[in-house]
Amino acid sequence: MKKRAVFLDRDGTINKDVGYPDSFERIKIYPYSYDAVRKINKAGFLAVVITNQSGVGRGLIKEEALNEIHKRMKESFQKKSARIDQVYYCPHYSDSSIPEYRKECLCRKPHPGMALKAAEKLNINLPESYIIGDKVEDILLGVNIKATPVLVLTGFGEQSRTRLEEMRIKPGFIAKNLLDAVNWILKKKEREKAD
Repeated sequence: MKKRAVFLDRDGTINKDVGYPDSFERIKIYPYSYDAVRKINKAGFLAVVITNQSGVGRGLIKEEALNEIHKRMKESFQKKSARIDQVYYCPHYSDSSIPEYRKECLCRKPHPGMALKAAEKLNINLPESYIIGDKVEDILLGVNIKATPVLVLTGFGEQSRTRLEEMRIKPGFIAKNLLDAVNWILKKKEREKAD
């Protein structure tokens, strides 16, 4: 049986958006993110981070350092009894001076590449899943993979809300933050069970 996932954006959703952090020390995780991920785990969803990391392609961070950040991030959640099942990232940047990263790829959000890879590897039912993020790209990714997109107002959320209104695109829900978004998803799941 296919699983349901909550796809999570990283910067501006799980942690503060500080530009292009090059070490875990610069990652400031919102305290409520631990509780949010615990709730995702407990409800039987997979917690999958999908993040555009063009800092690699821009030469601002090495891929090894990015992997170290994600390893330590997962460990910090584990210490709080919360589990991030997998992290997918897109390191590409179309104007990169590093040939291996210079490309218009299909993994950079809002393109579906990372979500499709996750769906295949982790056996995920995309239309039954959710994506939470603070950027227009996160919401468009949700639309592209037919998952329910939830906009959070942390990070770039307020600017994104304005842009989405201009584009006439309506997220499934607009949440104050990640925990608020997860609570909405769980209430929706309860209602579905009751129907």
